[in-house]
Amino acid sequence: MTRIKLCGMRRAEDIAAVNELRPDYIGFVFAKKSRRCVDAETAAALKKLLSPGIPAVGVFVDEDAEQVARLLEEGVIDLAQLHGHEDEKTVARLRQLTDRPIIQAFRVFSAEDIRKAERSPADLVLLDAGAGGGTAFDWELLRAIRRPFFLAGGLDPENVGPAVAEFRPFGVDVSSGIETDGAKDPVKMRAFVAAVKARDEK
Repeated sequence: MTRIKLCGMRRAEDIAAVNELRPDYIGFVFAKKSRRCVDAETAAALKKLLSPGIPAVGVFVDEDAEQVARLLEEGVIDLAQLHGHEDEKTVARLRQLTDRPIIQAFRVFSAEDIRKAERSPADLVLLDAGAGGGTAFDWELLRAIRRPFFLAGGLDPENVGPAVAEFRPFGVDVSSGIETDGAKDPVKMRAFVAAVKARDEK
């Protein structure tokens, strides 16, 4: 079954929607330049509203490993997603500080980016076009990858089903594709989850 990650949660009503839909993961963005950024206090308050059994992923861009580990160890988040210029040393440092799972994101522009993702020491990799811009990369490049991956970038309720059918990712990650006017849209969230599950059932 394809895992579903709904990212960029910021409001109590966002959490109410995911509690109904039961995705495999939700995401809190801690990147300060993102319009979806939340601080640790907000994320902790939202996490308390989240149904048990739905892991929260913290999305970071070039954050200090100690800060990432602190949020993991305090239970504000359950997994860390590194979405900046982090390298193997960053992953190694985090492994010294915490045993929680690590996802490393890669912006895909060429076959070399796929090869870099293949070599990542992180538990999982995420392949994306950018930083939450809602655009897709050349998905044909996915045919070369041999490890499980999250697919992100440009996904929405209309194209996620065909993407799952064609490339069989470990998981799909969406943020802007389930928004209307910059806010999470429960109707689009429901349609996205339904599209993935319908494809998985075929």
